[in-house]
Amino acid sequence: MFESLSDRIQEIIRKTSGQATLTEENMSDALREIRRALLEADVNLRVVKAFINAVKEKAEGEAVLKGVNPAQQLIKIVNDELVVILGGEKKGLELHNSPSIIMMLGLQGSGKTTSSAKLAIKLKNEGKKPLLVALDVYRPAAVKQLITLGEQTQTPVFTINGCTDVIEIAKQSIEYAKNNNLTTLIFDTAGRLQIDTEMMAELLLLDRMYKPDEKLLVIDAMVGQEAVNVAENFNAQLEISGIVLTKLDGDSRGGSALSVVYCTGKPVKLVGMGEKLSALEDFYPDRMASRILGMGDIVTLVEKAQENFDIEQAKEFQKKMKKAEFSFDDFLKIQKQMKLFGSLDNLLGMLPLRGISAEQRQMIAHQGEGALKQIEVFISSMTPEERANPELLNASRKQRISRGCGIDLATCNNFIKQFEQMRKMMKGMSSLSKGFKGKMPKMPNFPNMPKFPF
Repeated sequence: MFESLSDRIQEIIRKTSGQATLTEENMSDALREIRRALLEADVNLRVVKAFINAVKEKAEGEAVLKGVNPAQQLIKIVNDELVVILGGEKKGLELHNSPSIIMMLGLQGSGKTTSSAKLAIKLKNEGKKPLLVALDVYRPAAVKQLITLGEQTQTPVFTINGCTDVIEIAKQSIEYAKNNNLTTLIFDTAGRLQIDTEMMAELLLLDRMYKPDEKLLVIDAMVGQEAVNVAENFNAQLEISGIVLTKLDGDSRGGSALSVVYCTGKPVKLVGMGEKLSALEDFYPDRMASRILGMGDIVTLVEKAQENFDIEQAKEFQKKMKKAEFSFDDFLKIQKQMKLFGSLDNLLGMLPLRGISAEQRQMIAHQGEGALKQIEVFISSMTPEERANPELLNASRKQRISRGCGIDLATCNNFIKQFEQMRKMMKGMSSLSKGFKGKMPKMPNFPNMPKFPF
């Protein structure tokens, strides 16, 4: 997401770094380039004008500190204004009633039904008991799709066979939730290929009768400028409480995210960052601005690590590393946990890798994932005893494994060699840490250490 915009803005900032100070002339050049970058990223023209004016006002005002590096000044100003455009601060779901109701709105194909299931998982992780309510009685197989997603997420789904009265379905679902101690209802409402009077009338009736805690508009980030029109129309009719942006990981431009918040005055509360049903995240404007400027998102990375890594297993790995007992089985376990972070490209996007373009990052991620898959195939071709005890790998075993995984013997030998060097390095670092007494320890010396693909 935002790859093209991020690359352009970082390039503009690099050019500014060669200047002695921010002047009206070089700021004019930078702002012209930023305006062009925003428009190419599909940002709405109103948003572009407001953003450029705000940056220009701050850059030419007293807020700029004399003697500070111009590039740092520009980063600070652009970052602050990006945060403002993206909503200022994180806005979470506000669920006060018992049971609470979340009404999912949006056009057909926006990802409303899938987002409803993802939201159910998120709510369950937060200790709530959600109920998915099938109110899309018009689209073929919509109810069946929600039931399937409910089974996958282990979430109850309320529906009435043969009933097309959404008001009655909603009414009975509330009674069902109360009787079964379910705390949050997620109304998966019907969408259309375009906004029409009949659809709005049905949604307005649901809104007035049941007064949902949240009215979340689901927008496909890939639709670009049309996202603003959809958001403004829904907001004018229903006064939405927030926005859910789906497929944000698949949109390299990201202009819709910058546009819908400013044009509607409503916050993006959740973003879909992948196809997995767990890939629905809270939206943090400050973190997103940081990623656009190439400064990474370490906070989110740490939070994901806390969610996905097994602490006890990590302690066990640490003990094995100290004794050089780390096995191929252990590597596979770590790789499995790493996959919970999502794609390698998404992981690299959270790191402060300034100077590396999105295209370069994607190439690194593609090559890295390819290497990891190859290593996984290689390890999977071993017997359980060989995976647990790398010392068993003699010449004949290596030949058998090479034939089994379809990887040439030289590459297999290189993997094993690098794995052994890694084990020695881990043990060496552990030994040094024990003897550390206030002085910086020297790293273990492996003169022929190749780049380790793991």
